[in-house]
Amino acid sequence: MSEFHPTAEAEAASIISDHAARGAALAVVGGNTRSGFGNAVAAEAVLSSRGLAGIVAYNPGEMVMTARAGTPVAEIEAALAEGGQMMTFEPMDHRALMATEGEPTIGGVFAANVSGPRRFVSGAARDSLLGVRFVNGRGEIVKAGGRVMKNVTGLDLAKLMAGSHGTLGLLTEVTFRVPPRPKTEETIVVTGLNDAEAARAMAAAMALPLEVSGAAHLPLTVGWSFLDGKLPRGEATVLRIEGLAGSVSVRAKKLAAAMSRLGSVTHLAEDDSRRLWREIRDVKPYCDGTMRPIWRVSVAPGTGHQLVAALRLEAGVDAYYDWQGGLVWMRMESEPEGDVLRRYIHALGGGHATLLRATPAHRATTPAFQLQPEAVALLSARVKEKFDPAGIFNPGKMA
Repeated sequence: MSEFHPTAEAEAASIISDHAARGAALAVVGGNTRSGFGNAVAAEAVLSSRGLAGIVAYNPGEMVMTARAGTPVAEIEAALAEGGQMMTFEPMDHRALMATEGEPTIGGVFAANVSGPRRFVSGAARDSLLGVRFVNGRGEIVKAGGRVMKNVTGLDLAKLMAGSHGTLGLLTEVTFRVPPRPKTEETIVVTGLNDAEAARAMAAAMALPLEVSGAAHLPLTVGWSFLDGKLPRGEATVLRIEGLAGSVSVRAKKLAAAMSRLGSVTHLAEDDSRRLWREIRDVKPYCDGTMRPIWRVSVAPGTGHQLVAALRLEAGVDAYYDWQGGLVWMRMESEPEGDVLRRYIHALGGGHATLLRATPAHRATTPAFQLQPEAVALLSARVKEKFDPAGIFNPGKMA
């Protein structure tokens, strides 16, 4: 399969125009660190944004950055660290989980709407996106949004590109918010709660006026794998506090006092806290070098543990919880069990299950994305037709 690495928008537009004229499918990628995600459909060539790299504009005082889509995430993070700022949505690094190589790119982050532990209080990657430039399926260069929130129509179009997985166009440039990075953080660890008790504890913590920015539950089967086994033995319910040092200290003490009524409480200082949440973000327990199916399941926070309990009656499953229980990372022992999983999700009030990792054979028989209601599916098809009338972009990644 041939690969294209354009270094200019016009070059990318020419490549896309040629393939559209011939009806030849293109696999649109950034750093290709999520290789294998989706349901495989043959493409004639790979079109990568990696050649479209570099930070275009960044003034920390404006709290906005513009970068070309192929810019490595590491370069973005280094510049933001120097400016005392961050990507508030904490994008995960998929390489260890998916057993891939390459460099994650900022365009890939937004194209997949990659969002980590802070998402449930600060929003997804999509919510930080202010503007984009992209090439649509006709080979036309499109600009939407900008560095300030004025053009509502353009802003909506920018957000439409986030999470489209390259099915609507090739992102060439993104503009996004970069708020100040917290000066420090601390994590409260509550030990000994089962899944249901942990769900209630996380809800109680979020109801307190303490600005908890991370809430996850790590059952006994996975807790040992974090921080090289430094967490207290047993189930761990972890709650993060961020901000100025004095404020963090006061709020962490109040949170610990409230949680001590529910279980044994310990504290993680800044370095261990940062490392723990990176490992939660990057799904460390399941970076096991296997191809056992991995599901990323989004449900109401109070139903995540019910879903896992129900599945254990019919399938071999291991799981842990982020987003106050609303995000369930799930590893199946052998088969994906997609029909069973989605049946229980529907019975518990709905949600989304995305098959992130699986063997090619399992991908051939299990839809990777949650099936859309008929009305939404019709609308999505119309949007796809407008952006990519020849249907050449990422045919296996229709969300």
